[in-house]
Amino acid sequence: MKKVTIVIPTRNEEKYIEKCINSILENDYPEKEIIVVDGMSSDRTREILKEYKDIKIIDNPEKITPIALNIGIENATGDYIMIAGAHSTYSKNYISECIKRLDEGKCEIAGGKVITKPGNDTKKAIAISRVLSHPFGIGGARYRINPQKEMYVDTVAYGIYKREVFEKVGTFNPNLVRNQDIEMNLRIKNAGMRILLVPNAESYYYARDNFKSLFKNNFQNGLWVILSTKYAKRAFSLRHLVPLFFVLFLLSILFVYKISFLKSVYFSILALYLFLNIFFSLKIALKEKSLKVFFYSFISFLILHISYGLGSFVGIFKRLFSKG
Repeated sequence: MKKVTIVIPTRNEEKYIEKCINSILENDYPEKEIIVVDGMSSDRTREILKEYKDIKIIDNPEKITPIALNIGIENATGDYIMIAGAHSTYSKNYISECIKRLDEGKCEIAGGKVITKPGNDTKKAIAISRVLSHPFGIGGARYRINPQKEMYVDTVAYGIYKREVFEKVGTFNPNLVRNQDIEMNLRIKNAGMRILLVPNAESYYYARDNFKSLFKNNFQNGLWVILSTKYAKRAFSLRHLVPLFFVLFLLSILFVYKISFLKSVYFSILALYLFLNIFFSLKIALKEKSLKVFFYSFISFLILHISYGLGSFVGIFKRLFSKG
């Protein structure tokens, strides 16, 4: 039986790392090694990791995710390499189901769907988790919106790769603090390799549980959509620019408010957005049977879209005025 190496980049994940490691150890695929690349954690993460005898811990002094991933890949001895997240747990069949598709020759990378869980049991956390798994919130990321059918996709969250993928297209771009996975997947796609989404392999991602963390995380994601152009020819798809277009649209009121026709078009589009936000927030609230969830969902959609778009907007200015 072929071996799989699970690479887990981590930093200050004391709240989730034990759950993550245990879920991987409990996976039903027997031949596996676990490499945790730690970005010099200052909380109890390292202390928790040292309680496990069967994992390898490697330092990542640079504290940057793609560097951690590359360190893990370089030290991996498996025929397959899984890129896992410390903020997630995995179904017992996750590895075996993905490797089955790889062994059958259906693809070069296989990954399961992501089920977004609340960071805690508050109504706010529940609303944020629902928004982060809703098409109106996160767009076309199929692995996040509870897919039921096996399909070829542009990306998966926690993919298991045949080792030769990295030999053919290289490892992750170390300059991309964010979006390194998007850029890697575009290289893989351009090389003619296939990425398969396997819905009966499930991962469980624990979402941010407050608006400040939601804003900060998505601002950085949007920022690096633009900053990535400094280090890679292409590290995003057109859909990643939609929040930027939304923010530019909101700002356009500064130029159209004196023109009656354009002002009418502006407020019609804005009204449509607000209607859709209310409609989807209401559906989430009805499912959760909570009026509070409605308000939190409405705000979460706004924060998600605006923070990502603002990040990209700031990224444009950083690129225009950066040296080199």
